[in-house]
Amino acid sequence: MARVILATFGSLGDLHPYIAIALELNARGHQPVIATSAAHGPRVEACDVEFYPVRPDLPPLQPGLMQRVMDARRGGEVVFKEFVLPNLRASYEDLSAAMRGADLLVSHPITLAAPLIGRKMGKPWVSTVLSPLSMFSASDPPVWPAMPARERFACMGPLLNRGFLRFADWVTRPWFKDYRQLEHELGLPAGPSPMFYGQHSPYRILALFSSALAAPQPDWPRQTRVTGFPFFDRDEHGGTPTELARFLAGGPPPVVFTLGSSAVHDARDFFTESIAAVRELGCRAVLVTGLETGNALPKPLPPGIAAFDYLPFSGVFPRAAAIVHQGGIGTTAQAMRAGRPMLVMPYSHDQPDNATRLKRLGIARTIARDRYRACTVAAELDSLLRDPAYALQANEIGERVRAEDGVRTTCDEIEALVRTGIEK
Repeated sequence: MARVILATFGSLGDLHPYIAIALELNARGHQPVIATSAAHGPRVEACDVEFYPVRPDLPPLQPGLMQRVMDARRGGEVVFKEFVLPNLRASYEDLSAAMRGADLLVSHPITLAAPLIGRKMGKPWVSTVLSPLSMFSASDPPVWPAMPARERFACMGPLLNRGFLRFADWVTRPWFKDYRQLEHELGLPAGPSPMFYGQHSPYRILALFSSALAAPQPDWPRQTRVTGFPFFDRDEHGGTPTELARFLAGGPPPVVFTLGSSAVHDARDFFTESIAAVRELGCRAVLVTGLETGNALPKPLPPGIAAFDYLPFSGVFPRAAAIVHQGGIGTTAQAMRAGRPMLVMPYSHDQPDNATRLKRLGIARTIARDRYRACTVAAELDSLLRDPAYALQANEIGERVRAEDGVRTTCDEIEALVRTGIEK
């Protein structure tokens, strides 16, 4: 039996993959511990997984906060400068305590204390990435949220793309003064930027996404393994609601509208414009409005439209005609597995890159946040639903994703590193 610390930070999309991994490790007789913000404790413990609180906690959803976090130009800077880096020493202290008696550490891309602990321990540890953006490949260049137009320049070639990545590294270098100071105090040599290549373990990097979304690239580190998506989608409120089952059985497949677990707190007019688009198209719809968001809807809702605060996506996405979402990796994974065509309206972070990849696969259309108006949405959905090529390709990709076993592959890799550590 091995004690494995799974360190993560962020929204449900950053938590659920690690719950899936923890449940499989439990089933294999190991002792997984999810180390993350205290707010996630009840959700983790409800799954009979051990929990250890690690600062920072998730901030209270103050007015305007999520709008800044999801801003295309400055969202990443807000997350690092206002939450992650000011709490770096506290994170290091908490995660070090969690590691007492542990056999292996598994890190999330922005748990910046984890690579420091991994390097300080001097024994094997595993880093993970949730989306292709975090691989920062020059041969498969990412679409940056602040520069979505770079999609047009993907053909620039690896040399120019490497130059752009070096420029991004140089621009963000001043953010990490406190990180460098702690690194020095720990007696560690200066490593690569923790936002870029410094997040990666020299022992094993697990890319927790489908190879359909991104294939291994020649400039990825040799120790990278693409595992497939680790899915977790349990509804803590008691399963798929009876009202949803009744609604789905009462007519043709609906269009499902969701903004995941983060962007939904900055929905603004997303749901009202979606309702208007559905009425223009004459189709049915399911709206997933988010827990404790305050997203107001008209009462009563028009006929053929149902709304829910929360739904397990695995219970509704396969029954959809199409899925409209923000492009977060958790929502993207569920939509790909469901094999349904998508309309993606990305905000920030990895979402523009994910959206571009889905479009490139021929399973999605995309729409800019500032163009999300009922008439435009209706036209995009009409094109998506009328062209059978989208549904055929989405079904093919869905079969490919369902054939992967991300949880099993991930846990096999973790167990291999555990054995390596024990042998040393």
